[in-house]
Amino acid sequence: MKQAGENSNSLKMVFRNRPENEKIVRTTAAVFASVLDPTLEEISDFKTAVSEAVTNAIIHAYPKTGGDIEAYFKREDKKITVLITDYGIGIKDVGKSMQPLYSTLHTQERSGMGFTFMEAFADEVEVKSVPGKGTTVKLIKIIGKGEECGENL
Repeated sequence: MKQAGENSNSLKMVFRNRPENEKIVRTTAAVFASVLDPTLEEISDFKTAVSEAVTNAIIHAYPKTGGDIEAYFKREDKKITVLITDYGIGIKDVGKSMQPLYSTLHTQERSGMGFTFMEAFADEVEVKSVPGKGTTVKLIKIIGKGEECGENL
């Protein structure tokens, strides 16, 4: 018999906006979710969504200076919530930034698909941003959702 809170856990990481830290956070996300015995597709989707959120923060939050980014993971039963928070420049128009192919970095090779990928690979995506203060991207992934619907995974 499972005890209350047995499948609950949380983890917080704080890291600099350096490209190599994306891999660390992505791997941590996979390990954090692995307790729920996800399918290969579920873990791949989850890692991709987290990777895109972290990459966006690394690239866009602090264009002229370095800064910290926080990753907060929370697991409740089969639901994993991830918050990626920066305290950088923020997003002026969240709705516009979530449109496919939109990018503020026209001089770099960026596809403008980060939020589109997050929406495709997470069950829920929410973005809150205040220009000049930072951005929080909230991702929710339900592990085993196909099993609950009777799908044979």
